[in-house]
Amino acid sequence: MLLLKFITKRLFNGFFVMIGVVVVIFVLFNILPVNSARMTLGQRADVASVAAIEKEFRLNLPWYHRLVLYFNDISPISLNNQKDTDSPTNLNSDEVKFVQLFTIGKLSLVLKAPYLGKSFQTRRKVSEVLGEKIYPTFVLAISAMAFASFFGIILGVFAAIRQYSFWDNAILVMSTFGISQPAYFSGIILAMVFGYYLSDWTHLNVRGSLTDMDYNGDTITIWKNLWLPMVALGVRPIAIITQLTRSSMLDVLSQDYIRTAKAKGLGYYTVTFKHALRNAMNPVVTSISGWLAALLTGAFFIEKVFDYKGLGLQTIESLLSFDFPVVMGSVLFVAFVFVVMNIFTDILYSVMDPRVTVK
Repeated sequence: MLLLKFITKRLFNGFFVMIGVVVVIFVLFNILPVNSARMTLGQRADVASVAAIEKEFRLNLPWYHRLVLYFNDISPISLNNQKDTDSPTNLNSDEVKFVQLFTIGKLSLVLKAPYLGKSFQTRRKVSEVLGEKIYPTFVLAISAMAFASFFGIILGVFAAIRQYSFWDNAILVMSTFGISQPAYFSGIILAMVFGYYLSDWTHLNVRGSLTDMDYNGDTITIWKNLWLPMVALGVRPIAIITQLTRSSMLDVLSQDYIRTAKAKGLGYYTVTFKHALRNAMNPVVTSISGWLAALLTGAFFIEKVFDYKGLGLQTIESLLSFDFPVVMGSVLFVAFVFVVMNIFTDILYSVMDPRVTVK
């Protein structure tokens, strides 16, 4: 019961966080002195065309009215005025698939997937635009997390069991240097060294996306374009995981049960890896699970450096072209991933570490 109450509380907290994010992001992008209709049609567009675009995207309504309608669009349970096609609450069945629950007068309560609106530039649904870019970004983030976790744990354990040695000091210096480096700076250096100067030996490209089209129009995956962005994105997590693993291992190695295990005659590797490392992994694992969402935002800068066509590059290009629905949808998606991963991390930590009090 305590665990269920704990999960419910975290879900409610995450729900209210998302409401706050929606309000802040919507207000931020709707108080800018930018005429989105003019940006869509061009500065020479006639008044009638601009008025039509403003009606299509609800730009003729006050911002607070549009905020309420935006909540109605992104909510899985929404109101729909299907009898009045000119109503702002009318859901176009060609764009939004929904299941009608019941009807009260002109309004119907419907169940649907969150609707993020349409792009100003392409008129495509935002969910379709972002859906095409999520896969490369997730591959980049997950591979960078796996890369950082593997080498970070190895370096952290090695530094702990060789405390105060030359290797321990060297690893600490390198990890401190890694923490201080922004991801985009690491990306520029890696691209210049391994993608340009040493390209004849590495066969890596300075810029390139994970997926491309072949001559037959089929989608192909170019895995070599993943290596440099993955390493650049994983430099800072490696440094943090290394120091966290080292600190946790040193704390565990000083515990009484470790000294007892050594006194019983257990082997060095058995004590170190079976007993110490296993118990030292609790904070490391929870940290790793929380880093995945952070890497999604870090990927924005890396994708720009390497022209890696993912969610981050799409968001930056949409922002430069004032395509605000796409930018808002991308930010909300990343915020949702952050909230979900934080809830998952809290639950995982409470399950893995019995010392954590579940309230």
